[in-house]
Amino acid sequence: MSTTALLERPTAPARHLRAVTGPVPTVPAADPQRPADESRALPAGTAPRGFALYVGIDESKVAASGVSLGVLVDALRRTLAELAPTAETYATVALAPVGSGGRDVDVVRLALHEPSAVARTKNEEPEDEDRAPGGVVVDISRKRVLIDGDSAAFTFKEFELLQYLVLREGRTIERTELVSSLWQGTTDDEAPGERTIDVHVRRLRSKLGRYEDIVRTVRGVGYRFDRHADVSIRYGHGTPSPDRF
Repeated sequence: MSTTALLERPTAPARHLRAVTGPVPTVPAADPQRPADESRALPAGTAPRGFALYVGIDESKVAASGVSLGVLVDALRRTLAELAPTAETYATVALAPVGSGGRDVDVVRLALHEPSAVARTKNEEPEDEDRAPGGVVVDISRKRVLIDGDSAAFTFKEFELLQYLVLREGRTIERTELVSSLWQGTTDDEAPGERTIDVHVRRLRSKLGRYEDIVRTVRGVGYRFDRHADVSIRYGHGTPSPDRF
C-alpha cells in the first residue's frame, strides 16, 4: 500500500455511515443452558476495554468508491460518536511493500501485529540473515541497520530516528515533530530541544559513513529521507505504521 495521498479528500461529499438499528446477532453459546457471554470466559483478571476493527482496502479500491481512506476514518468516527460519545478512538494506516500479495485485510492484520496473523507467519520466517549485500539495509522488523553487510552499532534512539524518517519517505519532518513523536511521555524538562535533534542526526550520519547523505537536511525546516539506490528496507511482519489520521 502506498503511503502517499492518504489524507486527500475527494470533491464529492462523503457518504455518512449509518448505525445498525435492528438487533445485533450473537454467536450461539456452546452450552445452551448458559448465556453466550458466559461461555466465552475471559482470562482471569482481565476485562474488555475496546476493540480493533481491521479494514482491508487499498488506495485504488477506495478511490474507485469515490472516497479516500481519511474520509472512511472520519465517517467511522462520526458514527461511533453518535453511538458512544465517550469512546476514544485512534486510527493509523497499515503499510506494506508495494506489490504484496494476499487479501488486503490479511495484509493489514499482519502489518498491525494482530496476534493470530503474526503467529501464522512465524513458521514461514526465513533464517536470520547476518550478512547482506553492499549498501544500507534498514531492517525494521529486527530493529537493526546493516552497512555493507555488517551490523551498525546504532543506539535505540538513533534507530528510531532513522526509522521515523524512512517510514515517511519523501516528506520533510520538522524538528518539533521529531521531538514530540520520539520523546512521547516525557516532560518538557526531559524532552530535548530542537537543536538536540541536530546532534542526534550528526551521530546517526557518522555511523552511516559514506551513506550519510541518505538523511537529508532541509535548511530551516528539518530532515527527510528519499528513495535511495543504496538503501533497501526490510519490513517483515513487524513494520510499525505511522500516524495518518
